[in-house]
Amino acid sequence: MRADGSGLRKRAEPRGGTPHFDHPAAGRVALAAEVVISSPTMDAVVRALCSDRCAGRATGSPGGSAARAEVVAALRGAGLDPFEQPIPSCNGANVLAPFRGDDDRWVIVAAHYDDLGRAGGQTYRGADDNAAAVAILIDVASTIARTRPKGRGVLFAAFDAEEPPYFLSDSMGSEYFARHPTIPLDKVDMMLCMDLVGHAIGGAGLPEAVAKSVFALGAERSDGTAAVVDELASAVPGVQIRRADAEIVPPLSDYHAFWRREVPFLFLTNGRSSRYHTPQDTPEHLDYAKMAATARWIERFVRAACDRPERRVAFRASGRDDASTLRSVDAITGALEALDPRASLARGMAAELMKVCDAEGRLPEARREEAPALIAMIERALQ
Repeated sequence: MRADGSGLRKRAEPRGGTPHFDHPAAGRVALAAEVVISSPTMDAVVRALCSDRCAGRATGSPGGSAARAEVVAALRGAGLDPFEQPIPSCNGANVLAPFRGDDDRWVIVAAHYDDLGRAGGQTYRGADDNAAAVAILIDVASTIARTRPKGRGVLFAAFDAEEPPYFLSDSMGSEYFARHPTIPLDKVDMMLCMDLVGHAIGGAGLPEAVAKSVFALGAERSDGTAAVVDELASAVPGVQIRRADAEIVPPLSDYHAFWRREVPFLFLTNGRSSRYHTPQDTPEHLDYAKMAATARWIERFVRAACDRPERRVAFRASGRDDASTLRSVDAITGALEALDPRASLARGMAAELMKVCDAEGRLPEARREEAPALIAMIERALQ
């Protein structure tokens, strides 16, 4: 995501010579210098990607190549047949694993696997950014491979080169894919992107209505997607999906390349934690129960997206839903009112804005920036 501003035993190599890992002993938290993955659990994937061997997963570095090998091996262990899409301009590569459906239309499930590498003698291990999302992607891929969805096929995409200096450049992995797609973009009916989905919002001690929230941006940009998300929002215990308009933040991750090409998308994120883009973003700070629940929710959403009856899901270029953002603000601040007086103030501001939304849930242009400002204020307070 854009900058603002284990002791696992080595096993025999699988086909192709790619290393893989065993699960660590229960309760062990030390990072290993060398790790490998097979039949991967989310914990094993995260610890492999955050290991000394992967050294922060900087694009084009030996650590980045090691991380890519881990992703390939994990997807093979999950029952798929991944391949690499080289990105010549940054010496990186995307990892792509298609799972064909009943027709020639597709759903993409994506997360970037690179991070910031090493700087100042410290390693930026990127557990939340974005090893957790890659682990969720692989978990979903394993479940999809075991029980095939009806309808559309699924392409699992682990993108490289999302972090600076490649963010929003032609070398960004998702942008490179969009320019050189392995499936026609006009046959993609949903691109689901994950970034920063490994932490409990606000940390320990907050109500589950806050901590277990995951924000879903962009459903308003395609016909019928908001209804699918809303129907499933509370369907999985341990996670609560809260919709918000995609324009509450500037472009922040790999969904941008698809949005600008009018491909339906959904961006899932927990927002930035206090450890974002720091060497302290390490595996022991992740909420694995929430990650597991998020994986189950994504599986349900992907199956629903694959089985949608429309021949093609239409993109809504002018789609906007400020009211969804305000409803999410109301839910979060309502859960926090007893703990922080600032929550009541923010909730009151959201209620006032809701009154001036039109029938389609849009704020007047003169007040449109107030909803993103509210979200930014809440994110800062919860870091």
